[in-house]
Amino acid sequence: MTETVNNAQDSEAIDINSLVVGVLGGTGEQGRGLATRLSQAGVAVIIGSRTQERASEVAREINASVRGMSNADVATECDVVIVAVPWDGHKELLEGLAGQLAGKIVVDCVNPLGFDKGGAFCLDVEEGSAAQQAQSVLPDSTVVAAFHHISAKLLLDTEVSDIGGDVLVVGDVRTATDLVQELAEKIPGMRGVYAGKLRNAGQVEGFTANLISMNRRYKGHAGVHITDI
Repeated sequence: MTETVNNAQDSEAIDINSLVVGVLGGTGEQGRGLATRLSQAGVAVIIGSRTQERASEVAREINASVRGMSNADVATECDVVIVAVPWDGHKELLEGLAGQLAGKIVVDCVNPLGFDKGGAFCLDVEEGSAAQQAQSVLPDSTVVAAFHHISAKLLLDTEVSDIGGDVLVVGDVRTATDLVQELAEKIPGMRGVYAGKLRNAGQVEGFTANLISMNRRYKGHAGVHITDI
């Protein structure tokens, strides 16, 4: 399927059912949660970690259909990759994988946040957002920002069958954002909503700090729902 994804800027629609989706940082809560839900929906998923052993261990915990590899091997083997690594290691990891990710759709769900006694707050990013930073270090990839506002705890809760929430999808290439919307909608209760060009990713990432504040105050798992569309 890689040839089709490599031509992500073409007008031809991409067949999502033949994709292999990789998750960089797939052993963390957000990555593991997305991998779990996508695999349950029938998507072929590979999760990555700094070591193949750790990735394989977590993959077995998710289900038998998920494979575990090093982050570098995931970048090579997948058609589409979701970046779910901690912000502190975001740029360095992607710089090291630029060759493997060339020509592929890269879905960035990283939130550049800091935490202090006042709670979560947005960090300044030189490029404007984590997604724009990803695009700057991956010039031969197509970066889309998505999956920022879905609670990892809900994704990992086996008693929750319907996630219920909108995924704001931001990017510059229509076929890529369409594919990510469709990927989101593989998960029961999720809806992918186009939310503008990649230059708007900072607002989407930053709103996660507000959601964290809501969840702490109201002891919930608040997400986003867009009305009237």
